[in-house]
Amino acid sequence: MAVIGVDLGGTKLAAAVFRASGEMLARKVTPLDGRSGRDVGVLIVQEIRELMDGGVQAGGEQVTGVGISVPGIYRVTKGTVWAPNIPGWEDYPLLDEVSQTITDNGIRVRIDSDRACYILGEAWLGAARGCSNAIFLAVGTGIGAGVLCDGRIIRGHGDIAGAVGWMSLHPDFREEYASCGYFEYHASGAGLVKSARDLLEMEPGLQSVLRSKKVDEIGTRDVFEASEAGDPAAARITGNAIRCWGMAVANLVSTFNPEKIIFGGGVFGPAANYLDDIAAEARKWAQPISMQQVRLEKSQLGGDAGLTGAGRLGLGGKSA
Repeated sequence: MAVIGVDLGGTKLAAAVFRASGEMLARKVTPLDGRSGRDVGVLIVQEIRELMDGGVQAGGEQVTGVGISVPGIYRVTKGTVWAPNIPGWEDYPLLDEVSQTITDNGIRVRIDSDRACYILGEAWLGAARGCSNAIFLAVGTGIGAGVLCDGRIIRGHGDIAGAVGWMSLHPDFREEYASCGYFEYHASGAGLVKSARDLLEMEPGLQSVLRSKKVDEIGTRDVFEASEAGDPAAARITGNAIRCWGMAVANLVSTFNPEKIIFGGGVFGPAANYLDDIAAEARKWAQPISMQQVRLEKSQLGGDAGLTGAGRLGLGGKSA
């Protein structure tokens, strides 16, 4: 028995064949190359078909399920997807698109958000194996969380649970927070870069190695490397991010009492060196007994967390 996992991102599509044991039999990554609307749906079907007709036969396995991870909101009752980074996907009927084309008998098609698939992947083959209560905190361009509670993914009334970038960690509201939330605005990868650029512009006399780059060329890795080298400007930026990450962890720990919080996404990564500092900050704010019970860990699956979770979804991973 085998399943196909599909991980749709904003710029590329990854697809793989997994045995029920988790062994990956075949894999393919295809750039979206500016595709939008139904062209993206057609590409997903093509990649699934190619793996079914080629890679699966090579492994001698029969496909029984397909799982798809999408970067946005999956409306489970309608089978449609809202994906803001893909033009034309405000309410795209992905379940019908795939199910009507993949007509092989007995093949199940399941879809869920990327944040749900991140924690499914880690619970199957990564850092959350054996956990019934765990959270994947994805920190990249944006911030989101996949929450596993008593062995089930929390989806929420409108399938939007886990949009933790909107966590309010400060009492003063600014209009800039309306589109992404305070937490994401200040502590995502994009937020770190923006904060560094703003600081250098607002304090022209502040000495920093970051000034050796053009303002629009500063990246998150530059900020982390400068901070670790003792650069005062970069240290202020990372210090504020650590406070935000720690307060968010405290809120999640106090609300869900998880066994583990797994950090992933492009920022963790280089920010994994700060897990002890994040835990120290969280201990200031969290319910103390719950905080003693949780462990903070880096993702073991890295960039394959969503793809692996999609494979688990195809096997029947709980997503309701």
